[in-house]
Amino acid sequence: MATVFVSHPQSKLGHYFGDRAIAALRAIAEVRFNPGDTDLSSTELAALAADCEVIISYRQTVGDEALFAGLPRLLAFVRCAIDIRNIDVPAASRHGVLVTQASAGFIPSVSEWIIGVMVDLSRHISATTADYHAGRPVLPAMGRELRGATLGVIGYGQISRYLCDVALALGMRIVVHDPYTPTGRKELEQVELLPLLQRSDYVVCLAAATEATENLMNATTFAVMKPGAFFINASRGNLVDDDALIAALDAGTIAGCAVDVGRAPDQMPSPRVAAHPRVVASPHIGGLTPPAVEHQALETVAQVAELLQGRAPRGAVNAAQARRWQQATQAPQPA
Repeated sequence: MATVFVSHPQSKLGHYFGDRAIAALRAIAEVRFNPGDTDLSSTELAALAADCEVIISYRQTVGDEALFAGLPRLLAFVRCAIDIRNIDVPAASRHGVLVTQASAGFIPSVSEWIIGVMVDLSRHISATTADYHAGRPVLPAMGRELRGATLGVIGYGQISRYLCDVALALGMRIVVHDPYTPTGRKELEQVELLPLLQRSDYVVCLAAATEATENLMNATTFAVMKPGAFFINASRGNLVDDDALIAALDAGTIAGCAVDVGRAPDQMPSPRVAAHPRVVASPHIGGLTPPAVEHQALETVAQVAELLQGRAPRGAVNAAQARRWQQATQAPQPA
């Protein structure tokens, strides 16, 4: 039976993998766990997983050249999420190690978080609650409705599609910016980025984090946002220049902001952004619901079962280059 190492810190295991997935994994493999409550360096991981065939990776677990070179028995590095930026895929391919990623199981969860913070910002819920908790006098503030407002969505992926359907049901107008993916829907107006920012009451950032989108929201882009608009980031902190965001909040260029991600460790919102009085910040919980977590964890277990039987699982990133996995698991082809 193969041995699988799960790299999640102990305090993260329940929330980000779960008992059902652990039980399912134990049914098909010997399972070892990160014994501590810290993220493992590649050196530490190599020592702990020296005789393991598969590593299931937490988001802070680095899969780099040194790790793959130091684990000659490793067949697969399995990411328990869709984001594989922690993995050097070319290095894995050079060493013949299979890399996989899970599909997005958090589409409804993240979309609901976005709707929730849009309502929160619009009705001053977090701000007035904080005043009440602190014993300060609270003056009723005029809110605004989502119905009839314009939602601007940057990036048209799976979450955006779901979010747009919910926003349409709430009576919102929607404009979308994505230079690579047409919406194909007449009820969604597709525009360039600057017109989207100029017209939207709520700007939601859902673009993928790439070199091209690094600091996509910066001093220039914040400056053209519609006065009184709100900015919401549910993608990655890499897309936002924190200095420019804080400056826009301080100047009143934008009315407020909600973030579930940032440039702090473990993809958390930056403390200085989160501390701003016009910011609603949450600790990267947009996708943290049981259905969302179980979707990815159980899919990861299914991938392990498939790859141990010599089949490239759905979510395989480099199956053609994974010669080490191929040689160990696939029967020789007849001459």
